[in-house]
Amino acid sequence: MKKQPAQWLLSAASVGVAGIILAQSYGTAVAETNTEGFVQTPEQKITTRQVAALLDRSHYLNQPLDSKTGSEILSMYIDSLDTNHTLFLQSDVDEFKKKYGDDFGDRLKRGDLSAGVDVFERYRKRSNEYFTMASKMLKTDIDLTGNETIVLDREKMDHFKTKKEQRDYWTRQLKFQLMSITLGQEDEKAKEKVFLSNPDITRGQDLVRNDQRTPSEILQNRLSRQQEQFTRLTNDEIMETILNTAMLTYDPHSNYYAPIQANELQIQSSLQLEGIGVSIRPDRKNPDYTRIVTLVDGGPAAKSGQIKPNDLIIGIAKDGENMTDVVGWSTREIVGLIRGKRGTPVTIKVRQPNAPDASARNVTVVRDIIQQEESGVTHRVVEVQRPNIDKTPKRIGVLEIPSFYLNYRARRNGEDYRSVSIDTEKALKALNKENIDGLVVDLRNNPGGSLDEVAKMLGFFIKSGPMVQIRDNRGNVQVYRDDDGGEQLYDGKMTVITNLASASASEIFAAAIQDYGRGLIVGSTTTGKGSAQIQLDNLALGSATLTQRKFYRVTGGSTQNKGVVPDVELVNIYDDATFGERAQKNALPWDTIKTAPYKPEGKFTDTTLATLNQQSKIRQEQNPQFVYLSSLNDIRDMENEKKPIRLDINSRRAKMKLIEKRSLEAENKRLVATGERPYANWNTYQAAMDAKFEERSRMKATERPELPEDEAFINEAAYLMLSADPEETLSPKEKL
Repeated sequence: MKKQPAQWLLSAASVGVAGIILAQSYGTAVAETNTEGFVQTPEQKITTRQVAALLDRSHYLNQPLDSKTGSEILSMYIDSLDTNHTLFLQSDVDEFKKKYGDDFGDRLKRGDLSAGVDVFERYRKRSNEYFTMASKMLKTDIDLTGNETIVLDREKMDHFKTKKEQRDYWTRQLKFQLMSITLGQEDEKAKEKVFLSNPDITRGQDLVRNDQRTPSEILQNRLSRQQEQFTRLTNDEIMETILNTAMLTYDPHSNYYAPIQANELQIQSSLQLEGIGVSIRPDRKNPDYTRIVTLVDGGPAAKSGQIKPNDLIIGIAKDGENMTDVVGWSTREIVGLIRGKRGTPVTIKVRQPNAPDASARNVTVVRDIIQQEESGVTHRVVEVQRPNIDKTPKRIGVLEIPSFYLNYRARRNGEDYRSVSIDTEKALKALNKENIDGLVVDLRNNPGGSLDEVAKMLGFFIKSGPMVQIRDNRGNVQVYRDDDGGEQLYDGKMTVITNLASASASEIFAAAIQDYGRGLIVGSTTTGKGSAQIQLDNLALGSATLTQRKFYRVTGGSTQNKGVVPDVELVNIYDDATFGERAQKNALPWDTIKTAPYKPEGKFTDTTLATLNQQSKIRQEQNPQFVYLSSLNDIRDMENEKKPIRLDINSRRAKMKLIEKRSLEAENKRLVATGERPYANWNTYQAAMDAKFEERSRMKATERPELPEDEAFINEAAYLMLSADPEETLSPKEKL
């Protein structure tokens, strides 16, 4: 295989070009600006000019930072501060666009942040108005019954024209929050009653929290914390908000990090020191909530098996203390609670989006220094026997790849190191000795990683030829090739499983396997993250990432935005509307370049794929695990925040009870179908789940049994691989 640079994202050429750009200046420096106490420092001005220059001249889009782009940045900045359009009045928006719309970009190129600061101070003012009104309202008796309604998701709706309209919405918003807290407390108390009356269900664990606060007290605490955040904001953080929005206007993966963020980036975004190993960010639609984006391979969270991408963090119990409600807390404050001494426990309360608070689960993990080397590729053999087809079970190898990891530092220092290709080579050699009948490669929830590693990995399966194309912002195309003379470490039948959380390098791998016809791709469409960024640490203040390249398949189609569409669709457990590249604002578009000449090694005809999809659909409709997952998707869709919700606690309680009823029915139907005992009621079910999750989180990863709903994907992937007509896929002999 052709040797490529190890860290091409940080290549000398890229950094060199960046250095030239960062040395350039746009006109003369502006005088110091004082807006509500914000005094720009010389370093902040230089940094602003540097970021503006990067966007103007070095982004993949080659889109100049002109008046039009500046106006777009201003609009996105307003929307990023007020995502739900409930704080700024329409008159505020009109005022800012009239004052700054034409020259917002020019101001950034001059290093002038005054326009952005002016907008931010209005945002702070409107927020304080809301806090003041809420504080007064929460001291009164609030009637939680009636016929009023509220639409929670106002992202696509207009700003309010009058303060009366705005305050009316705020009032209804507070009522909804109080209703949700009240119902959550009811469910929590019912669950704790089960713990007290059935101590065996706790499995010896203390799971009773006994929160005595009233709903108004809980909500007031949340709002007070949010208001306090404003008093703790530094000027660098306000600058970060402005500059990061400017970069996000170009694409979702170009970012600016203020000095504190840059210095502790690993801690803030991945908790990679003495933490739990998750990447977090505010929920896009409801910034009061913090969303888990990805899990760090080998971290305590990933090892627990109970914390998932897309989970919302709603509570943290630090070092044996009481559970702290963290709705409304900033990611930085949440990191502060999660971080702690290595070897000490921290309990995280999480729930899935659009799920009731009663479904939240507590997961206790032990803080550790995150070492990616502690876990990696795993392999095993499962036996699969198709009814009425196989006389004896087939032995199927399962290769689980959590990420395309590589210890760059150890390799650079000449030390022993682990990488995904090294571990995969060992695993494949071990599986080959097992005389397997086929191989399932599991890329679910794989966020990507090293381009070099995915290229090496593909070389194990593909004879020879191009594997991925990379286009830079100047139109130059680089082709990664497998030129090892046709050597293959594994040349048998294979299937690759993907889902919406399979991203970047995972998509490159799946796309190449699909294009070469080496195996079936099954599951759901991937993330669609087909861009690459350079890391810039030479700014006057902080650091930045800048998108400069895009990935393309050997066929010429990009993996960006569109992702990799599977040959056979399986149940999708993620919400397409909120997760993945296609849900992001300003995502780069899908496009094509020229095909890189390549020779497919096999082919699944349209007829074969249609038959496989039909057969799989029948099996999924009969499989208790897939039926269960499909039911959860339907239940999730019951809570549509774009539709009016009645502000009546009795009506809301009935809706929550219906969701709980259907959730319990889905679980019990699965249990009965698999010969297990169903739960008597919702509270018993939730209490049992809390206890099981807690017990499971304390197991070692190697001791933790596979979840049946996860294993269903492995089995179905094996069925599909074995059912594919061998005449439609060229055998190794036929390919000679």
